[in-house]
Amino acid sequence: MDSVFKDRRAALLMIAPALLVYTLVMIVPIFWSIGYTTLDGNAITGFEFVGLDNYTHFFQDPAAIDALWFTVRYAVLLTVLQVGCGYGLALLYVFYLRHKASWVRTVLFFPVVLPTVAVALMFSKFFQAAPTDGPVNTIITALGGSSVDWLGASSSSFWIIILMDLWRSMGFYAVLLYAGLVDIPAEVLESGRIDGASGLTLVRRIVIPLSLPVLLSSVIFSINGTLKVFDTIVALTNGGPGSATTPLTLYMFRTSFAYGEYGYGSTIAMMLTLLCLLVTVFIFRSMRRDVTKG
Repeated sequence: MDSVFKDRRAALLMIAPALLVYTLVMIVPIFWSIGYTTLDGNAITGFEFVGLDNYTHFFQDPAAIDALWFTVRYAVLLTVLQVGCGYGLALLYVFYLRHKASWVRTVLFFPVVLPTVAVALMFSKFFQAAPTDGPVNTIITALGGSSVDWLGASSSSFWIIILMDLWRSMGFYAVLLYAGLVDIPAEVLESGRIDGASGLTLVRRIVIPLSLPVLLSSVIFSINGTLKVFDTIVALTNGGPGSATTPLTLYMFRTSFAYGEYGYGSTIAMMLTLLCLLVTVFIFRSMRRDVTKG
């Protein structure tokens, strides 16, 4: 077997089918989309070469800027909450819930496997204001308050989206980070306790540095997933009220397939791709700089 892998022709022949499929499914569409960014129109009306006008239009488009701002706010806030709550739960699993950790992990992981539409429908009914009040408004009115249209206001609908996605995802990050924490040698933790470290000091000085690789992976996984959010928002608010909760992905979808502007839609997709790339590079460089200083 070693002789086969040392033969470059044999190795190339073995990976050629997978490489061909990857090229056709991933690489070719990327360059195809880049080509579309220089065009205006669609397959029905025809295409016209416009050069870099689509990129100029993106930075002058108020709707695109609003979608970009919503995407960044949503991604940063949800990433902090996802990874932070997940890490906190993972610490509870390791240090305080050892005997019940498997049962707790199962319960908290359960929302991850639920269909997005079902979760969105549950939250919309939970915060419903019309024609009948949901459980939240029922409690508020019972306490003497007035019914609130949670999904009808831009500020409250944003926080409901955050709450729903946090409830769905924090169990996943808890399990992911737990896998990194259990790899920390018990001898190292015991040595830290003997040296006087306990509680937050033990976590800050020993646990976090040793779990940094899986923590970094979680942050990158989370930020890229939240920047590309689509299904949860479509299922819960469909970008409303108005366009208050419209991310770049939904704006790109509407621009391309509802309005037939393939070139501008591809430009929005390309800007989102560049945003994900820049954020990932920034996180890698920041973490590497912190490790070097440490």
